[in-house]
Amino acid sequence: MARDLATLPGSFNEILAWLNSDRDVAGQMYVQLRHDLARIFTWNRCSDPEGLTDEVFDRVSRKVHQLRQTFSGDPRLFFYGVARNLIKEESKKIRTQVSLEHIDLAANESAENHNDPRLMRAECLELCLQKIGSDKRELILDYYAKEKQAKIEHRAEIARRFGTSLEVLRVRIYRIRSKLERCIESCLDAKADGE
Repeated sequence: MARDLATLPGSFNEILAWLNSDRDVAGQMYVQLRHDLARIFTWNRCSDPEGLTDEVFDRVSRKVHQLRQTFSGDPRLFFYGVARNLIKEESKKIRTQVSLEHIDLAANESAENHNDPRLMRAECLELCLQKIGSDKRELILDYYAKEKQAKIEHRAEIARRFGTSLEVLRVRIYRIRSKLERCIESCLDAKADGE
């Protein structure tokens, strides 16, 4: 999930102040909140729990100044509400999302499974990956190559290789992924019309 780079510089401090007036307590709450949000996204089988957690904080940071004045109650509840909305947004994207793993296995499926929706999505993904160009294809495949802690370190290494920040890398990946999703959706629609 791409992050909005227009986040205000002081918003992190404002989020901490909103969570608790004691900065040490607020820091602990912040770390626990990030952990809880990532678990919620994992439980809901979201594709990028860490990225979605970042997106929650980005969205809240854009409104935190106003929220501190108007929101009453536990601020964490607002974060959970934003997370719930992101989960709904993610579920709408499921139709166009295809795993980048095991692409070669899908190509070896027999002709009798040609109408299998997973196989159709995999075929469309492979076709769309060919359309985006080798640089973008290598970047997105490399970006999604690892899992868990290795994924975090690997993505940081990719950002260093490109001489950019993780945020800029995420935006670049988001744009490539959006283009792929639109291409896959068009391909699936064409296959559905051709039946």
